[in-house]
Order: sequence, then C-alpha cells, then structure tokens
Amino acid sequence: MRTSRADEFLEFASARSGHLFRSACLLTSGDTHLAEDLVQETLGRMYAVWGRMARVGNPAGYAHSVLVRTFLSHRRRRSATERPLGELPDHAPYTGEDPALRIALLDALAGLAPKDRAVVVLRYWEDRSIEETADVMNTSSAAVRTRSTRALATLRKRLGGSITEFAAR
Repeated sequence: MRTSRADEFLEFASARSGHLFRSACLLTSGDTHLAEDLVQETLGRMYAVWGRMARVGNPAGYAHSVLVRTFLSHRRRRSATERPLGELPDHAPYTGEDPALRIALLDALAGLAPKDRAVVVLRYWEDRSIEETADVMNTSSAAVRTRSTRALATLRKRLGGSITEFAAR
C-alpha cells in the first residue's frame, strides 16, 4: 500500500514538475534557482498530503495553488529581498528567438509586486479565470480584477513603446 502511494506521487511529480517549474520561473522573474526551490517545496507539501488527495478533484490545480501560496509566503520573508551580485550564471544563456524581448519582459515582471505578478502569471500565462485565480490566491474576484488592471497598466508603462519595437521584429 505504501509503495503504491509513493509510486502514484512519483508519477504525478514527474508529469507536473516541468509545468510547475515554468510557472515558478515566471513568478520569480526568471530566478531559476528560487524557482527550483519553490517547486521542491511545493512537491514536498504535496507529498505530505498525498494520502488525502482522493478528496481533491484536481491535484494539478491544487499543486499550482500550493506553488503560488509558497511563492507569496516566500516573498513576505525578509531574506526574499536579498540578491547576489557579481556572479556568473552556471548555465548556458537563453537561446530562444529573441533574448532581448525575454529580458525586457522578465525585467518588467520583476518590477511588479509579488501578488500582482502572481495575478499576471495565473491569468495570462496559466490562462485561468478570475474566479480560479481568486481561489488560488485566497482572495476575492474583485481584488483579482483590480490587481490585474493595475499590473497590466504597470507593465505597459514599464515597457512603453519598446514592446512594439520588439514585436515588429
């Protein structure tokens, strides 16, 4: 019985960890190390309650809720504002089609408040409804709408005309 539970969790974790990592990278504005930590913390919390997952209709959705709440609680810690400087990255640079656009978007996301960033990622990256986002963030639908409007205005202001410059390429 115990092995079955562990096998089920391993299968779930293997299938969902990539998706969780991508969302965590967006939440952390490209900080892959913090994203890995958040995914590990999320999967650890999921494993602790895995025996009770039968009551949860959507374990993947629950995992994303845990990820967002873990991110928001991490941002409340004093140490969350510490950033190392002067270190070389330990991985190859991004080799996508337009690294300048990626950097501009990640910098703009980094300028948002953590809850605003979470709303943008959930609403526009994860393509969740206002109600789903409110449920994940444990807040009201009105708060999600307000944060969404404010966050998009901030992104437009930060990106200015440069986003059309990148899009025209």
